[in-house]
Amino acid sequence: MREGTTSVVEATRGFGIDIGGSGIKGALVDLAEGQLIGDRIRFDTPKPSTPEAVADVVAEITGQAGWDGPVGVTLPAVVKKGVAHTAANIDRKWIGTDADALFAKRLGRGVDQVAMLNDADAAGMAEIRWGDPIARRGVTALLTFGTGIGSAVFQDGKLVPNTEFGHIEVDGFDAEKKAAASVKDNEELSYPEWAERVNRYLTVLENLIWPDLFIVGGGVSKKSHKWVPLLDIRTPVIVASLQNNAGIVGAAAAAAEGIEH
Repeated sequence: MREGTTSVVEATRGFGIDIGGSGIKGALVDLAEGQLIGDRIRFDTPKPSTPEAVADVVAEITGQAGWDGPVGVTLPAVVKKGVAHTAANIDRKWIGTDADALFAKRLGRGVDQVAMLNDADAAGMAEIRWGDPIARRGVTALLTFGTGIGSAVFQDGKLVPNTEFGHIEVDGFDAEKKAAASVKDNEELSYPEWAERVNRYLTVLENLIWPDLFIVGGGVSKKSHKWVPLLDIRTPVIVASLQNNAGIVGAAAAAAEGIEH
């Protein structure tokens, strides 16, 4: 954690941007309620998704919103002290990039006005704070199903950052290559067919970390009734309260409070 310029007492609004493999979304956030203020601003992720190209989109989003305060930004990557160490579903040029410095320069802000986080960690932080209180007890694993699979693990509400459990090996494959929501679309799988793959993935993961609760999120959580009831695993599963907005909300809160890992 670093000392931010805006205290949680002072901040009633924040701004978060969630960078994914297919889209980049940003919005103003009510930090008291953990809800978006107004509509999200969304652009397709540029191809190639180089750091410079993505930074241009982030600048466009903050410009359209007219926001000049602290900005929280998520990446589908291991992020430590503002530096990206991996790149999942984004250009590999991100590896080794000082994302704090990149976005601070492009947005015309000080480095202390930018908070960089792993995308699933940001979503998990939002769910722990504003979601179902049961998630704050024991070991909770949030999983986001989108272009890939993101993970965030908490012990009694405390984050263990950068777990990246979407990349564990399941039956000889990287898990997200078989069970991400994008795979369902690309292979034209039915919900029962895809749920079977998710079930296998969750079975392997629950035997690895023995969680007390799984929270499932990402865009596909909007249709959770079509696949969550089909899961047959030991661990209870609930749907993310903030659905696909959790990353934006968590990023905004992190920026307002000066949190990085």
